[in-house]
Amino acid sequence: MSLDSKIPSGPLEKKWDDYKSHIKLVNPANKRKYTVIVIGTGLAGGSASATLAELGYNVKTFCFQDSPRRAHSIAAQGGINAAKNYQNDGDSVYRLFYDTIKGGDFRAREANVYRLAQVSTNIIDQCVAQGVPFAREYGGHLDNRSFGGAQVSRTFYAKGQTGQQLLLGAYSALSRQIGLGNVKMYPRTEMLDLVVIDGHAKGVVIRDLVTGQITVHSADAVVLASGGYGNVFYLSTNAKGSNVTATFRAYKKGAFMANPCYTQIHPTCIPVSGDHQSKLTLMSESLRNDGRIWVPKKQGDTRNPADIPESERDYYLERKYPSYGNLCPRDIASRSAKEVCDAGFGVGPGGQGVYLDFSSAINRLGEHTIAERYGNLFQMYEQITGENPYKVPMRIYPAVHYTMGGLWVDYNLMSNLPGLFVIGEANFSDHGANRLGASALMQGLADGYFVLPYTIGNYLAEVGFGKTPSTDHAEFKKAETDANSQINKFLSIKGKRTVDSFHKELGKIMWNNCGMARDEKSLKEALVKIPQIREEFWQNVNVPGSGAELNQSLEKAGRVADFLEFGELLCLDALTREESCGGHFRTEHQMDDGEAKRDDDKFCHATAWEWKGVGAKPTEHREKLEFENIKLATRSYK
Repeated sequence: MSLDSKIPSGPLEKKWDDYKSHIKLVNPANKRKYTVIVIGTGLAGGSASATLAELGYNVKTFCFQDSPRRAHSIAAQGGINAAKNYQNDGDSVYRLFYDTIKGGDFRAREANVYRLAQVSTNIIDQCVAQGVPFAREYGGHLDNRSFGGAQVSRTFYAKGQTGQQLLLGAYSALSRQIGLGNVKMYPRTEMLDLVVIDGHAKGVVIRDLVTGQITVHSADAVVLASGGYGNVFYLSTNAKGSNVTATFRAYKKGAFMANPCYTQIHPTCIPVSGDHQSKLTLMSESLRNDGRIWVPKKQGDTRNPADIPESERDYYLERKYPSYGNLCPRDIASRSAKEVCDAGFGVGPGGQGVYLDFSSAINRLGEHTIAERYGNLFQMYEQITGENPYKVPMRIYPAVHYTMGGLWVDYNLMSNLPGLFVIGEANFSDHGANRLGASALMQGLADGYFVLPYTIGNYLAEVGFGKTPSTDHAEFKKAETDANSQINKFLSIKGKRTVDSFHKELGKIMWNNCGMARDEKSLKEALVKIPQIREEFWQNVNVPGSGAELNQSLEKAGRVADFLEFGELLCLDALTREESCGGHFRTEHQMDDGEAKRDDDKFCHATAWEWKGVGAKPTEHREKLEFENIKLATRSYK
């Protein structure tokens, strides 16, 4: 099946403006006759909820945190990209578009990425108006810094807490709409299923995480803004609550899952310290502006880093990629760190780390300047490791961070399932096979503030108002019954293993067999082992307590059950894509110098999978990627 991306015709730079000029609109007086459900309150979900309500729609918004402002977007540190060219260093909308396409290893849709670059400039104005405290230069102008994969400074930031400040801006807009009664907010709730009626998404099944009550909610459209699936690896930089459930349940109701093998490994994370850990800590990529990455030239060198002279240090990124140096893209920096550690040059316990050294920058700029730029990040590192990064280099190692794959969407951000819109990290659309740093916040806010409010109106105008189904409809009753049945099944097994033990076992297989490097043998091995773990899970998991109370073991059981099915899909997608591109690195497909080797003749497409049942092979659909404005080329940062 060939997928219709619904890309507008015409020149690339005019597609979005022409599209907006010709879409169907909803009369302001009629907007209040429509109800939209939004799942998630991060930057994408929070901005979408606030904007849709501001326009006049009735919005129901759900999040599993105790407050919308605790969504995982708060953890983003380094910055947000925008093509403002405040530094007058040659940036432009086209250059941001090009860098994003190239950074994604030519596996993203041109039209979506160009639109993202276009609206990026509006995001900054919106956030400044909301009071987001972006860093400023001495004269008062907004400051910028560099991020990986770009040779210009286009990243706006608020120290090392940019995500938090942007989320507070979106939250303030959302709170205003909650106060006005335009948004009905449901905190401490989780989506358990999507309700589809006559082929259209028309509602959701929700569990109250405090009381355990199951309820159903109908709407004219459903928006998923539930984030990514990185926790399938167990250890990741994601919050422990981050999960795949909302998108995976939609996948099982007919929405296609696209490119799940595209997972991003972030190069600057605090290394694993032992089996006791349940998550990893990210250190912002912005640190690579002033920090230099190196390892000793001598294998197994355990000397204090201060005792290792410059001549005996290998600044391997500067050596391998002289044009971009320490600011090469994340996938390349991550694989390079793995290579030097695997070769015996790593530092720290087990040799699983490299140095991120600020001594040169401190000597050049002074400790005060570095503290102004990264102070909270340095404090966080010291609190976790007990080491002062002003005096000794940080130790970092790659870790799972972001997922470029997600539910397939067209130009309208609507999935193949009419009425189901997917925004932010939950969709697959903008980053291709590798996301450039500081682009996740850009996409989330672009989707929520500036894209979805137009495209969802076009859909609702076509559907018409007065057609919101009753929750007495048979599909709602069936979905509610199915949700209760699964909960009862979890509670009835009464096995001998905890939910976390299964999650950890799955995570080890995913990391070892489908992590930074994959090959045919490791993927086929994973595809044998994962169903075995899943079978034991349904026979031997122990979920204490009941469904009529706050029960975090029950919450985890549902999420891990989905991961045990999703992990198999991820590995199948990785096995099917017999090339290397971005974060998907198949060791059989690499250049002589170890760089990723794409196969544009066979794999210049997005792969979208259709669910066919547990244990059954899903059906593969493809969307061919057309590159009319950028020439396909070997990605090089040397």
